[in-house]
Amino acid sequence: SDDHQTRLDALVHSRTMGEPVSRIRGWREFWSLRFRLSPATLDPRADSETLVEQATAFGRTLADGGAGDGVRILDLGTGSGCLLLACLSELGNATGLGVDINPQAVTAATNNAADLGLKTRCRFEHCHFTETPEAPDGYDIILCNPPYIPGGQIDSLAPEVAKHDPRLALDGGADGLSCWRELMPVFASLLSTRGRVFAEIGDGQQTEVSALAISAGLDMMAAVPDLSGTARCLIFRHSDI
Repeated sequence: SDDHQTRLDALVHSRTMGEPVSRIRGWREFWSLRFRLSPATLDPRADSETLVEQATAFGRTLADGGAGDGVRILDLGTGSGCLLLACLSELGNATGLGVDINPQAVTAATNNAADLGLKTRCRFEHCHFTETPEAPDGYDIILCNPPYIPGGQIDSLAPEVAKHDPRLALDGGADGLSCWRELMPVFASLLSTRGRVFAEIGDGQQTEVSALAISAGLDMMAAVPDLSGTARCLIFRHSDI
C-alpha cells in the first residue's frame, strides 16, 4: 500500500544514512536473547559475547565447587544490561548488580531484565563505578566493557558506531586508557577472594591494560580472543591468590 511504501522509504533512508538495522527496529539479539536499545546504550556486538562465554564457564565451576551462597555478579557500565543478563540466563544460582553513570541506561537495563524474566535476580543502579555498593565478601564475577576508544579516533569509526552509539560509552580519553586507570583499583577492592574479572579491551590494549592491573594488585590469567582472533577478554584475579 502507499502507507507501507512510505514507511519502507523512511526505513531505507535511515539505513542508507548509516543508522544500524538494530537501531531502526529498536532491538538487538545478543547471546540468543533480545535486548531493547536506547540512545543511552551501546549496540551489543558479538565481540562482547566472549566475556559471557568465559564468565559463565567460570560461574559453573563455582557452582560445581559448592558455592552454596550463590554467585554474585557485578556489571560496571551495564548499558543495556546485556552482559549481566546473559550471564544470569546461564547461571541459575547467580544474582547481579549493574551500575551505569547514565540514568537512561539504567532504565533500559531494568526494562530488559523484566522482558527476559530476570528482574527478581538483579538490580540496576545509577552511579559512577567508583561509588558501586560493596557486596558481603565481594563479587565473584565482575564484568566490564568500559569506554576504551581513543577520543580522537571516534569520528573515524564506522558511522553505525560514531554517529549512533553514545559517545560517553566510547570515549576512553586521549589514549583510550583513562577509564582503565580508574577501574583497576575498583576491581581490586570489589572482587571476592575466589572471584575473577572479565574485561573487554580494544585492539592492541592488552599490554597497557595488564600493566595497570598488576599495579593495582591483580594478575592476568588469560587473554581470550574473539571470533576474529583479536584479544578481547582479559581475565584477572587477586595477585595474592
